[in-house]
Amino acid sequence: MTEPSHSRRYLLNGINRDAPRPEPGLYLVATPIGHLSDMSLRGLDLIAGADVLACEDTRVTGKLLQRFGIKRRMTAYHEHSGEDVARMLVEDIAAGGSLALVSDAGTPLVSDPGYALVRTAIEAGVPVIAVPGASAILTALAVSGLPSDAFFFAGFLPAKEKARADRLQALVRVPGTLIFYEAPHRIAESLVAMGEPFGERPAAVCRELTKMHETVYRGTVHELSKRFGEMDQVKGEIVVCIGPPGEDAPPAEEDVETILIGLLAEMKPTKAAQEAARMTGLNRRDLYSRALDLKGRLP
Repeated sequence: MTEPSHSRRYLLNGINRDAPRPEPGLYLVATPIGHLSDMSLRGLDLIAGADVLACEDTRVTGKLLQRFGIKRRMTAYHEHSGEDVARMLVEDIAAGGSLALVSDAGTPLVSDPGYALVRTAIEAGVPVIAVPGASAILTALAVSGLPSDAFFFAGFLPAKEKARADRLQALVRVPGTLIFYEAPHRIAESLVAMGEPFGERPAAVCRELTKMHETVYRGTVHELSKRFGEMDQVKGEIVVCIGPPGEDAPPAEEDVETILIGLLAEMKPTKAAQEAARMTGLNRRDLYSRALDLKGRLP
């Protein structure tokens, strides 16, 4: 399993360091999200010393290896790698080898394909060890200025409008700061969609974290939506943080139905939806559809 071209050495501050060969196991090694100096010493030991280095994109990880003078072969493990690849890698570990898994940036398994490999390793009784380091989620939360005692990572939103709206609505009552990843070409559109359920909540759009052009925009969701809507072009990697619901959070589903039933006893669905929207802050068109459905079921 040991690679012929594997030197087990790396360069740190101009000095060559020998990396020890780790104990058998699957090591989840965090890598920098931007600034390469954020790479940990333990992580470098694992990347240089493990028998196999598995990564999403060999070109991206290759830049990290070059920065620290690490000369070794890489094994591609990405979203298109099948179960056979995961099983083969785990079998090598079970035979006494060590494998370092890295993502393109940050901590493995967060919005990347490492989950299947970890599940296969656990089922095979292979040790799984985390080597912590950079995380865009925690970095964004730290600089956002939003409550950090409770938070929910929601990943990337669906691209289609209806699925995205449904996903956002499902998160309205989560009692913590919401964190999303978003692509630069979709950020303006996503902020508009976020404005429907979260408009007046405080938020932060964090761009290019730890990099030269790091920027954090703060304001309400509506304010940020307007600001990004006026930008010609947005570049870089983006994390969006939205503050938790306050005392004026939208009511629970059962409460919304109760409100609509009460209003329908006195007014038509159109007027009931309009009044319910004013009372709850929810989308009037959605409330109208629900009012029509309830009207048909009421005695």
